[in-house]
Amino acid sequence: MALKGIDYEYKAVSLIASEQFTPEFRSLNPCLQVPALVINDSTVLVESLAIIEYIDEVYKHKGPPLLPKDPILRAKARAIAETIVSGIQPLQ
Repeated sequence: MALKGIDYEYKAVSLIASEQFTPEFRSLNPCLQVPALVINDSTVLVESLAIIEYIDEVYKHKGPPLLPKDPILRAKARAIAETIVSGIQPLQ
């Protein structure tokens, strides 16, 4: 959001303190996973890549693109992100 120059309010969720299990966060994301992006106080998006793509599409004229414009490079960027999500991150 900062890279695109979009105003936003950041609210940290401490996984160490188990804040993702609070009733407040559960109401945002019943899967109890971070990140969660709240849009206009009514819509919640989850999953990093989905959030990145939403920001890039809605704010395409602000700041630099978050994903490459070339379809091959864009697919490769998604593949790297999916490898992290499904392969590396669960092990951490």
